[in-house]
Amino acid sequence: MQAPIVTLTMNPALDVSISVDRVVPERKLRSGPGRFDPGGGGINVTRAIRNLGGSSTAVYPLGGPTGEAYRSLAEAAGVSGHVIRIAGETRESFTVHDSSTGELYRFILPGPEFVEREWRACLSVVGHNLPRGGFLVASGSLPPGVPADFYARVTRLAAGQDVRVVVDASGPALEAALAQGLFLIKPSRDELAELVGAHGELDTDEQLRAVGALVTEGRAEHVALSLGGEGALLAWADGTLRLSTPRVEVASAVGAGDAFLAGLVLRLAEGQPIESAFRTAVAAGSATAAMPATELCSAEDVATLEGQLGLG
Repeated sequence: MQAPIVTLTMNPALDVSISVDRVVPERKLRSGPGRFDPGGGGINVTRAIRNLGGSSTAVYPLGGPTGEAYRSLAEAAGVSGHVIRIAGETRESFTVHDSSTGELYRFILPGPEFVEREWRACLSVVGHNLPRGGFLVASGSLPPGVPADFYARVTRLAAGQDVRVVVDASGPALEAALAQGLFLIKPSRDELAELVGAHGELDTDEQLRAVGALVTEGRAEHVALSLGGEGALLAWADGTLRLSTPRVEVASAVGAGDAFLAGLVLRLAEGQPIESAFRTAVAAGSATAAMPATELCSAEDVATLEGQLGLG
């Protein structure tokens, strides 16, 4: 039996991925067929959860013709949930693969401007669909017009409702949410450094102290620190776990962090111990990094990579 999971994506993006022979300026760059995916943090988490055999409900705003295209793609991908209509046009993001070098170029648009009644409508939908006994995953950037404390407001809605709130964000949005006390956050090393006001990259000992402080101060029960190709670190009241990344040929890092979060939350929702959930998370992130463009991990690949991992 799986506990309920609801994902919230305030700034979804229609992900467009193409490949060209070589990226050069001032020339028409002709590509092969493009790939189109419904993207954005929470939606990617929902898609990855589905790939891993789990289920979740997605809450997300859409607007304009791009929003209509997005909704069709989401439905085709098996995403179910609640769509909030907005006046602005859903954004797009572009990933261009340079075949000659293997490099990826990512272009991210800011998203539509929200008016107050629109973001309050999103808040209301979340409040009416709280996953009691389960997990609420608020993931991704906040679009223009949405207040920086939006995720904090979401967290307050869930207070006392037997809902474990997970926030994957950065900057003021994350700081405000942490003030309410969260179940889990998933910063990158750069986001952790920003969060603690460090100038430059944190070394290993500084990372351990930083994530430990977040837990002991009661700001987050769990901190899953993403270290890219070096693996991940998980801290909670009972200790820390560290895992190295399994060996994969990286094709695209797009969505890897979302897949990591999906694996972690899904396994916890299934009642698995934190050590097992963490192993699945690292395997899911790595399996996604081995996929092209914006494609997410498969359950088979994740299971294979889990077999290579040992807890350190």
